[in-house]
Amino acid sequence: MTTETAMPDNTTAYVHGYSDAEALRLGDQADTLAELLHADTAYPAGSRVLEAGCGVGAQTVHLLAASPGVLLTAADLSAESLAQARARVTAQTPGANVTWHHGDLHGLPFPDGAFDHVFLCFVLEHLPDPTAGLAALRRVLRPGGTITVIEGDHGSAFFHPESPAARRTIDHLVRLQAAAGGDGLLGRRLHPLLTAAGFADVTVRPRTVYADGARPALVEGFTLRTFVAMVEAVRSEAVAAGLTTPEDFDRGITDLRRAAEPGGTFHYTFFKALAVNP
Repeated sequence: MTTETAMPDNTTAYVHGYSDAEALRLGDQADTLAELLHADTAYPAGSRVLEAGCGVGAQTVHLLAASPGVLLTAADLSAESLAQARARVTAQTPGANVTWHHGDLHGLPFPDGAFDHVFLCFVLEHLPDPTAGLAALRRVLRPGGTITVIEGDHGSAFFHPESPAARRTIDHLVRLQAAAGGDGLLGRRLHPLLTAAGFADVTVRPRTVYADGARPALVEGFTLRTFVAMVEAVRSEAVAAGLTTPEDFDRGITDLRRAAEPGGTFHYTFFKALAVNP
């Protein structure tokens, strides 16, 4: 495994932060959703694959497990996250052929058409101009190569018991991300974004998570450890921004947690897109 040099950062602030708790949440999310999000993604051995925005490597290990023998370049703008990704990959997929690049996807120092495939998961939502980010990735993708993009959409969260307080608390996260230049509702925009960036044969498919009492692993792994944990983590930022009071925020989290209790249900939709560089 090797590491490339750094490039300047042209992205927004990562609204979820870089804490140990966030790294743990990302791992829980990836492991819980691996089959739903990645079961149909596999690249032939020897393929040159770029994972843009690999973060702490939570998705990277699943990519490598499904595609043994690929030549993976994993890139991220956070040196700390990249170090965590490297440690995770070393522990879980020893022997994988990975080059680590610290830098911004808008200024990748690779030749045109350097990769056969590009993969990014939960990245575009943090870019101020996702179309420009996709265009930068298309430059390093060979003609006929594919790009796979996965994004969530917080507007797709439905739960029982319904609670206006819980819905307002989710909206605080959406507003904070928008204030930082991102878009927590980006999943619904994947098709027009990829088309605007010049990709062809764009297909987008919803991947729905539904958790209830008959699916305890999803209740714990997704409802609580992924979604509620994600919303709960922005408490101090939401209060500091004047969006809510501590009491109101906590009331919303309490109500949201009721979706994980007996009789509760939770629904969320991810969107997975596949497109080709013409």
